[in-house]
Amino acid sequence: MILNATVGAELEGARLDDGLKALFPQLSKTEIRRLIDWGSCTINMALVRVASRQLHRGDVIALGLIEKERCLDLVYTAGDMLYEDRDCLAVNKGIGINSQRTPYQLKGTAEYAVGCYLRAIGLNEEARIVHRLDRGTSGVLFFPKNKKAATHIAGEFKAGRVEKVYWAVVSGTPAEEAWQVDAPIGKLNKFRYGVMQPGKSSVTNFRVLARGAGSALIESKPLTGRTHQIRVHLAHSGLPIIGDVNYGAPPAERIMLHCRRMAFKGPSGQQISAEAPVDGTFCAICAGLGILIEPTGDETGND
Repeated sequence: MILNATVGAELEGARLDDGLKALFPQLSKTEIRRLIDWGSCTINMALVRVASRQLHRGDVIALGLIEKERCLDLVYTAGDMLYEDRDCLAVNKGIGINSQRTPYQLKGTAEYAVGCYLRAIGLNEEARIVHRLDRGTSGVLFFPKNKKAATHIAGEFKAGRVEKVYWAVVSGTPAEEAWQVDAPIGKLNKFRYGVMQPGKSSVTNFRVLARGAGSALIESKPLTGRTHQIRVHLAHSGLPIIGDVNYGAPPAERIMLHCRRMAFKGPSGQQISAEAPVDGTFCAICAGLGILIEPTGDETGND
């Protein structure tokens, strides 16, 4: 929910936190300061994170209300890196974490945490977004360390030269061991996409890795980069991803989609690749369906 207000003459010169308390009395001062700190407040469409900022008559305020459970103090250290060299790094983004900042959340996003990490290792660089994972999708997320690398990696994604491998656990029994979906994707509404004409050309290769009780673990390789591509193409195949209720799947503790591996050629010609282990929730849901995942990392660890 987003709260909106315009500062009147009675709040001219007031501190931001005091003004927000007057404008939105249903919120406590502690909650207001938390929201300011987490990047949830804009004044005249500009982010403001200083509670003592002075208000002026006519200031247009927007305050995004973030659920407390989404306010995770995400921190990355060198030990969290799936891959790192002088040009880029990769992290294993957890479920429930936004890849990049939203209009009303800065802290608690992978972008913010990577930016803090870059400064901690002595780089005066911002965290640049070159690709994204949905909030409910876990796995490999790459960040460049400089502008040159960002331009190169973004070009690799645009040209389709990045190998992307996802794991998805679907509801249903695939009729084939491997198949390809070549079907255009378009936007149905704010939250859903679908196979439609006209739509953007979209191609995904699928392969069964393991079968369970009315389910299967699928390796998905998108050859194009459309929003919700794997989710849409699996639903179109009659195999929605478990937990993806927007696309007709049964509910679960998480959407069972994980970016397992990414690989591409780096700015200096080096081969770059990162593989992310799945989390404990993913493994537990698989085990409950009779799908056993061979451990290759910390799959048995915490989320």
